[in-house]
Amino acid sequence: MPHKNPFPPCASFPCADPKCCAQGYKYTWPNVLGLDSQRAKDIILKDNPLVTVVFVHKGDIVVDDFCCNRVQVHVNEKEKVVHVPSIG
Repeated sequence: MPHKNPFPPCASFPCADPKCCAQGYKYTWPNVLGLDSQRAKDIILKDNPLVTVVFVHKGDIVVDDFCCNRVQVHVNEKEKVVHVPSIG
């Protein structure tokens, strides 16, 4: 059964790319690939306090808008990160 994701209000103006959104903080996390979802979230929030982490499970409906304050973390059925998370 798909999970319902609690998307935060989207903030992106005036940026259109992750690096601009980061405001000097980290904006992509290849280092969390394969990690447990909660550990990945902790790392992401420590690296960038401006974002909200949203977990995405297989079958979830994903909003396709670009948001500076959101990092979608795609996880598998074992809650392991399966794609490199990035602001957007």
